[in-house]
Amino acid sequence: MVAMPPIPAELFAPPRVELRRRGDGTLLLGSRDELGPHPVSVAAMLRERAAADPGHPLVAQRGPDGQWMRYGYGESVATADAIGQALLDRGLGPDRPLLVLSGNSVEHLLITLGALTVGVPVIPVSVAYSLLTEHTRVTEIAALVRPGAVFADDGARFGAVLRALRDVPAIVSVNAEPALHATLFGDLASTAVRADVERAFQRITPDSVAKILFTSGSTGSPKGVLNTHRMLCSNQRSIRQAWPFLAERRPVVADWLPWSHTFGGNHNVNLVLANGGTLYIDGGRPTPDGIALTIANVADVRPTVYFSVPAGWARLVPELERDQEFAERFFSRLDLMVNAAAALPAELRRRLDALAWRTTGRRIPVTGAWGATETAPAVTMAHYEFTDARCIGVPLPGAEVKLVPDEDAYEIRVRGPMVTPGYLRAPELTAAAFDEEGFYRSGDAVDLADPADPAAGLLFRSRISEDFKLTTGTFVRVAALRTALLSGAPVLSDAVIVGEHRCRVCALAWLDRTETEALFGADPLTPGEVVEHEELAVYLGARLRELNRGAGSAGRIERLILLGRPPELNAGEITDKGYVNQRRVLARRAAQVEQLYLDVLPPHVILPAR
Repeated sequence: MVAMPPIPAELFAPPRVELRRRGDGTLLLGSRDELGPHPVSVAAMLRERAAADPGHPLVAQRGPDGQWMRYGYGESVATADAIGQALLDRGLGPDRPLLVLSGNSVEHLLITLGALTVGVPVIPVSVAYSLLTEHTRVTEIAALVRPGAVFADDGARFGAVLRALRDVPAIVSVNAEPALHATLFGDLASTAVRADVERAFQRITPDSVAKILFTSGSTGSPKGVLNTHRMLCSNQRSIRQAWPFLAERRPVVADWLPWSHTFGGNHNVNLVLANGGTLYIDGGRPTPDGIALTIANVADVRPTVYFSVPAGWARLVPELERDQEFAERFFSRLDLMVNAAAALPAELRRRLDALAWRTTGRRIPVTGAWGATETAPAVTMAHYEFTDARCIGVPLPGAEVKLVPDEDAYEIRVRGPMVTPGYLRAPELTAAAFDEEGFYRSGDAVDLADPADPAAGLLFRSRISEDFKLTTGTFVRVAALRTALLSGAPVLSDAVIVGEHRCRVCALAWLDRTETEALFGADPLTPGEVVEHEELAVYLGARLRELNRGAGSAGRIERLILLGRPPELNAGEITDKGYVNQRRVLARRAAQVEQLYLDVLPPHVILPAR
């Protein structure tokens, strides 16, 4: 096997980490590099780039004819100013924000930039919530934020939720149903700009609220995370210091990640803005119905940086392996692949690395990072060579990380300019989210990759609220075990680890149709609650044997059931981000959980091969 060369040195700044140890076992980590200066606001960041190169394309989206429609920086600033004036005319301001209900689009971006230009906070809500039959989540959010207006691209598609918000003035791009009394987006964009816009722009400070993003974790009512301009702008400065290649090569990004969440809406959109790049809006998704459009878009754009989450990579990798022409276009000018939101299974990372090398003959890093909605989002980043796929890197400039001992790992806490001041109208939640030194309590467990070398970074271990103990007292790190299972058995699309207050660890899992059909030549999924398939059982039994080899009780999966019915968004089993809600699945699939612990097992329970 030919040895691969190192990652090109010009891509990453070398990690410079300071580690301090306290007597109680707490560790403090930070970057030795100071955070550099950054713009006061997102709108100032946009204007700065527009002044330097007004004709450069900022955003592009396919039009009705299938061709890319591009909008330049200068044009975007002019439209944002007009929209900002229209919002001011309608009485919006710091205390009367803009609610956005639809998905990624040019209009969504421009109305967001217009609001940010004049100090109007933006609240993007997941499309998954907007299109549910019941609109309880959206109406709860609206009651909390008290919006001055609500925007949706399509008045017909989002008509039901707009009618549920009948007391909030509506703005739509198309299909303005008479009953909605909605204003057309085009009317806002053609508003004559007056001096009000500049005065409002000048009043914005780093501590002004730019966005309110909603997160509730696995349980509870929505929490409105305040995202200030300081958080968003400082975060982009710290990322650029870790990735110096951004200053030399403007990023070209093709992205499907939703703007209602911090990865897509803060990290990726603002990375393009901060570095004068171009964002191509991918109308596809890494799903059976959306992957074909994503492949077409990515192949056409040929991105320089590509972002996704583990589920997205799991869909994309088999397509790259099957289609050489697609692989050649995808990797042709790619500098970096970025995984976030959850640990990337090691096998997926290995396959990506091998694909890039085989296709181009050069190293294209697959890197990881860690952050949260409360941190705008990036706190740590792996801007260096690493081998363990769980690596989330080292603290970025400006971030102070505190590691507090928790069982066999550490809870990671963070303080710095990227951290939220708190939650909207929730002082109790805000107080509980910070410790006595002002560090944000993330609830995530990490460990040092190398206790003797802080520059080796951190390893993600788990979400502490999901971890549990067996009846033997053995502590189980759920995220690490789930990632190991998915990495060792690519036919599985996702899994839930079972075992709290039980004698052994087991799992419920779902099949990936594409991978399963590639291996077995047929779709084994059945309409029932569970899947029973002899060949699959033999295959997965062998995978479980390999997973369990040499592992203690906390690292073994003793029994597994394949679920035939996918997780349901309406039932809370899957979040609007597409992540499985472990505790909700266990509650709704209690019958299958009990089957894993029967003395006489049903035939669909899969055991490790002997």
